[in-house]
Amino acid sequence: MRNSILKLAAMSVAMSALAVSAPAFAQEEEAESGPITITGGITGVSDYRFRGVSLSDKDFAIQPTLTVKHESGFYVGVWGSNLAENAGDDVEVDIYAGFAGGDELTYDIGATYYVYPGVSSFNYVEFTGKLGSTVGPATVGVQLSYVPSQDNTGNNDNVYFGTNASIALPDSPISIVGSMGIEDGAFAGPDEKVDWSLGLTANVSGFTLGASYVDTNRRSTFAFKDSSAGVVFSLAYFF
Repeated sequence: MRNSILKLAAMSVAMSALAVSAPAFAQEEEAESGPITITGGITGVSDYRFRGVSLSDKDFAIQPTLTVKHESGFYVGVWGSNLAENAGDDVEVDIYAGFAGGDELTYDIGATYYVYPGVSSFNYVEFTGKLGSTVGPATVGVQLSYVPSQDNTGNNDNVYFGTNASIALPDSPISIVGSMGIEDGAFAGPDEKVDWSLGLTANVSGFTLGASYVDTNRRSTFAFKDSSAGVVFSLAYFF
């Protein structure tokens, strides 16, 4: 879709899925024991933001996800969302797979195939590596994502480097979350694009509530004011 966004209004991550919704590579809570675990969930967001850019024209989006993971660390999954009308197609489906593990230092190496049903010329693949760790009350992480040159990206590659952090408040279900990313290449436009977010999440009765301020160093990336600042609200349930 990034190519579709270059031409239309949509491109297809956050700080957390609550702030900048996107597939989270095996980050859902495990629901079963044994060699195979199946996890999933559904999130509603007031605006589907991907790396600071609104892909839903600042409208509400529903985003289901399902992941199957083996005890070895290998996982496969699917994630979806509605987005702004895109040449008659308003659905994004992300199919991902990878390998994750680690204790004090976690790692996650995977690939995502972005699919836009009915507009296959917008499909593309991206590879991502992530590292994470816990420092006191904070959980921090970094990621590096690379889109190799493909016909559907205008034969240009794309690089995205992101950082994120979550700090749990003592004796409280609330966490402070934040992220920052730098993108350069096919989806960033003529200059580097920088995005950042800062917000709160809260676990309440099995649900995760979120509110984050999201902004970038530009007002428009692929469509008028699609990268302007905004507050994104979310409600998620995972199993």
